[in-house]
Amino acid sequence: MDRHYREAWDEMTAPGAPFAWSVVDIRGVPTRAYDGAPPSMALLWAGSVAHGDKDYIVYEDERLSYTEAHSLVDALCAHLASVGIGYGDRVAIAMRNYPEWVIGYWATVKVGAAVVGMNAWWTRPEMEFGLADCEATVLLCDRERLERIAPGLDVLREERRLHVVAVRTEGDLPDDAVHWDDALAAAGEPPEPPAIDPEDDVCIFYTSGTTGHPKGAVLTHRGAVSNLLNLAFWQSMAGAAQEKAVAAGEVPPGSDKVQGESNPGSLLPVPLFHVTGCNCCLHPITAGGGRLVLMHRWNPERALELIERERCSSMSSVPTMARELINSPDFDKRDTSSLEHLGGGGAAVQPDLVTKIEERIQGRPSTGYGLTEVNGVVTINSAHFFLAKPESAGPVLPVMEARIVAEDGTDQPAGGLGELWVRGANVFRGYLNRPEANAEILTDGWFHTGDIGYLDDDGFLFLVDRAKDMVLRGGENVYSAEVEAAIYEHPAIAEAAVFAVPDERLGEAVGVAILLLPGQTLDADDLRAHVAGLIASFKVPRHVWFVDEALPRNANGKFVKRELRETLIGTPTA
Repeated sequence: MDRHYREAWDEMTAPGAPFAWSVVDIRGVPTRAYDGAPPSMALLWAGSVAHGDKDYIVYEDERLSYTEAHSLVDALCAHLASVGIGYGDRVAIAMRNYPEWVIGYWATVKVGAAVVGMNAWWTRPEMEFGLADCEATVLLCDRERLERIAPGLDVLREERRLHVVAVRTEGDLPDDAVHWDDALAAAGEPPEPPAIDPEDDVCIFYTSGTTGHPKGAVLTHRGAVSNLLNLAFWQSMAGAAQEKAVAAGEVPPGSDKVQGESNPGSLLPVPLFHVTGCNCCLHPITAGGGRLVLMHRWNPERALELIERERCSSMSSVPTMARELINSPDFDKRDTSSLEHLGGGGAAVQPDLVTKIEERIQGRPSTGYGLTEVNGVVTINSAHFFLAKPESAGPVLPVMEARIVAEDGTDQPAGGLGELWVRGANVFRGYLNRPEANAEILTDGWFHTGDIGYLDDDGFLFLVDRAKDMVLRGGENVYSAEVEAAIYEHPAIAEAAVFAVPDERLGEAVGVAILLLPGQTLDADDLRAHVAGLIASFKVPRHVWFVDEALPRNANGKFVKRELRETLIGTPTA
């Protein structure tokens, strides 16, 4: 990589510089952390009041300024306090990307409670598990989620109280439930904000489980703040490196592209219950005083309309969405000149897409590699760095250490292949109620990502494969064991092996090989209907193969899915 990149990096992280870092003790582990990091996300929210009457949230024809949002947050804080919710409690949010999601998030943070972001696609059994697992005492939910969970509320309340605040819902409500507008209208003065420690929990995001149930990744204030500063570092460093290159007469490609809206808008088509939407979009937009433009559901033509109407400077999405946006027949009909950044995470950005984004928009393509367990990003790649290394996820960010560990446990040099381990202030403190899982994936603060790759001589990460048995469907993690557990609930199943099938639109789709018990019959549609009643629709297998012989296994008795996948893909499915 060019010398300007290294010079800018070193200057930004030097002692006393904006992104200087030191090694501190975090949960008994020597860990890199930014020297100037604020202690909590609550302080970030408090500071955003300075943005005043600037637009903050845009949803359809609704607009909220920062001042209006703060008023609503304070009212919800007062309501939460009135029902006994405060420091150390957990508030679950289950709804589409409505403005109330954002208000509920900041109100929960402000009272010192932890947000539990619930997947809006979850079925009733999944919702019941998540609410019981996290021991939530409040549920903020929209009409669809309320109808889904209502039959199970009495069972959930046998263990503890669960107060429900219903959003965009009319009519009668279950016991101990209140309409959003009524809750805010009756609120008094908000409570005094509590003292929040950097190691206090800020949110719990559930990842699809490798053992049949989702796991709650517990994220701290320090971790969320560190991720926010990682994002800010990359933007500052990339800009400084470009300025150095231009000054030296070594103008990088794309330096003449448009930049700079006074109130930048970010279009958010991905859900807020993921770190991509929350930590990597909501947080930086709020910190910078920008506009968050929410979408009810993904539609590329609607997205283009909003980009034109709101002069959006970025769109945080998965690569599937970026591809559909630039391939839309409406693309050339809309004014996208404000769009500076088009990218995101959740899946690898194919090299051809990097080039196409660069050609189609006035801004720059970007990508990053991250996980729920690290509060967001480990690496970022954008601008001319991305054009130079389009197959790379980017360099590991300043407060992250990285190791490439081979199967024999040895660290690999540059170019050596192995599992990526990372350590830093933004690594989570573990999975909720899962000590055994934590012991397996955390070693002296090092998080075992389960992803296989290598680092080049410049420290840029290249991902090659995944050690985890997972399907990455359009940015959604689908763990095979969870789908298999649902399939095995059917009495006709003898063996089932779930694996990823390449998909042009989504990157990967869910495939399964099924061996039925002797004398049993089952077709693909009936199997899908069975699974759809147990797990979210995006996890339901698209490709189903019924086989006549036992599935191939290794010496340990485990299915050899790679062999199965290679054999079946390209053959007819049911």
